[in-house]
Amino acid sequence: MRIKLLYAAYGWLLLGGLLHFGVDVISQYVRGKRAPSPETTLYYGLNTAYALGQVLVALLAILVLRSGSSAVSHWPGLTLGFTAAAAWLAICFLFLEYSQPRMVVALFAALLACAALAA
Repeated sequence: MRIKLLYAAYGWLLLGGLLHFGVDVISQYVRGKRAPSPETTLYYGLNTAYALGQVLVALLAILVLRSGSSAVSHWPGLTLGFTAAAAWLAICFLFLEYSQPRMVVALFAALLACAALAA
């Protein structure tokens, strides 16, 4: 059960990161929603780093899970996941003005907590 919950948590993080990148970077760039300026560059850079960080962490965790290693399912791996979730929540509250990324990370942390408590 723990492995299924970990797949759910990191799969959700992967999906959330891909959707965040698609909606906040690619679609706004294609539609020309922001005028070229230093603020626009910072906006795209922050959202790109945020989303691709989530995608990379999720992909690495899924690869480790698929290899049969239990490194992600023990306390050091879970602690790393909770630390990443706390960092993403801090970025959300400090720099992102909308609530959808917060919900994605909160659900990831909840699924990770369920996996940590599963026997």
